Amino acid sequence: MTRTVVITGAGTGIGEACAHRLAAEGANLVLIGRRAEPLQRVAAATGGLVLVGDAADSSTWDGFIATIRARFARIDALLCCAGGHGLGSASETSDASWQSALRSNLDSAFHSARACLPLLLERRGSIVLLGSIASLAAGPEVCGYTTAKHALLGLNRSLARDYGPHGVRVNCICPGWVRTPMADEEMQALMQHYGDDLDAAYARVTADVPLRRAASAGEIANVCRFLISDEASIITGATIVADGGSSVVDVPTLAYAHLGGA
Repeated sequence: MTRTVVITGAGTGIGEACAHRLAAEGANLVLIGRRAEPLQRVAAATGGLVLVGDAADSSTWDGFIATIRARFARIDALLCCAGGHGLGSASETSDASWQSALRSNLDSAFHSARACLPLLLERRGSIVLLGSIASLAAGPEVCGYTTAKHALLGLNRSLARDYGPHGVRVNCICPGWVRTPMADEEMQALMQHYGDDLDAAYARVTADVPLRRAASAGEIANVCRFLISDEASIITGATIVADGGSSVVDVPTLAYAHLGGA
């Protein structure tokens, strides 16, 4: 029977790439996001069901779940791709910015998982949370984002611990730089400061990454697809790092590597 996969943040970036990847396998897709226009564009290419609303707002989920039950009667997998920024050091982060970072990156995943769990339990389904290498280490002046992404690992482990005995698997993917519209925005500061074009800016931020490049959204979608497949049936509670090797670099030794032109 055809699987039904719910994707939050489905209108752009990794969520959009996941929709295309899973549509190619014939999955029924539920595309959730705050903006109708990009969702409709993805739906036109994938045949997905569009549900417009904020995944971080618990009040939207009753209607979402009722619609999913009526249309498909099942959820086999949930991909929590919704997210957002959280820029600034702690002293520069306003209450509103702090709440926004937690809401877009953490609350969205929590409310999505909680709402979908009853149907996922029926199918012994799977959840994938979209973390970041910011779940593992701190970049400069991204206090809200770093804190929220670290917290996703706790949510991942808690969900896996509690619902594994009922057959539901939960995992978290931590990408490094991925070429998405959100990352393109982050390149603007480098482009302005150094006079780089977009490709040069990405090259600059991945100069010390072992694979020397950013990921494509499609590459991360492939990891998501694997984790919700039967091929990953023994994997739960895991943190899957997909960062081109950046997290294995010993930063204090970079000066020595550059001596040899590596």
